[in-house]
Amino acid sequence: MASDKTDAWVRKSGATSRARNLRQTETDAEYRLWIEVRNRRLNGYKFARQIPLGPYFVDFICREKNLIVELDGSQHAESEHDVTRTNWLNAQGYSVLRFWNDEILRERRAVLETILSLLEGRLSAPCATARFSPAHAASRHEEIKA
Repeated sequence: MASDKTDAWVRKSGATSRARNLRQTETDAEYRLWIEVRNRRLNGYKFARQIPLGPYFVDFICREKNLIVELDGSQHAESEHDVTRTNWLNAQGYSVLRFWNDEILRERRAVLETILSLLEGRLSAPCATARFSPAHAASRHEEIKA
């Protein structure tokens, strides 16, 4: 899997400038979550935002825990592109947690608690309600334990 991870970190031409643009044109929900997780404010975990990974840009990433947090607007409802994207990120060893923008704006404390639960290992199984998809390696590990 090391080569897969290397491929995920290969920068495409123009990716850095696009990432900068995404950070400058963030949504209100992205701004509000960033305030909560930047500078290790969430129990010391370091997050970065709008990071290029392979063909995608991820909203937030905690590299230490291989966790990606994505914020979705209504255009993402039942999106096949998001399923493909999540599957690719999972195959690279990243777990993906998705929230609706509305959840960030109205239930920020619950969102932060969910993120913290994942970071601290209290939540690890796939969950449709929480819109969590663990990395494939983690899924295989859980199947072996069962």
